[in-house]
Amino acid sequence: MLSLLWIVLTACVVAGCGQSAADKAKNQVCSARADIDKQLHYLQGLTLTTATATAVQNSVKAIRSDLGKIKDAQPQLNAQRKQQVQAANQAFTAQLQSVASSVGENLSLSNAEAQLKAAVTQLVQSYQHTFAAISCG
Repeated sequence: MLSLLWIVLTACVVAGCGQSAADKAKNQVCSARADIDKQLHYLQGLTLTTATATAVQNSVKAIRSDLGKIKDAQPQLNAQRKQQVQAANQAFTAQLQSVASSVGENLSLSNAEAQLKAAVTQLVQSYQHTFAAISCG
């Protein structure tokens, strides 16, 4: 009987039974936020010789997926955090859509790297003004 209780308690700890829905949502937001940061750093490091359309598309897809995870977590957040995360998610999503639609317009080999760097710079600045301000500590 004691060993069964120990197994149940261990499973509960591993599964995060003591974690509230708000804590789980916060962790989901923070994990997605960290991945967005990682993707932006990756994109910043690309050059004309290292960038491929597939690599850029994969990073943008990953960022979009992270934004979806953040949106999915919002209902479980406390009111103040929910409002902050929602505003950040909307602002960054709008910037991502704007940048994604402008990249590739009138693209030539000579200006491709400059255009990519400008687009990534815009995204990084948007990230810094939106998600970087959200505490994950």
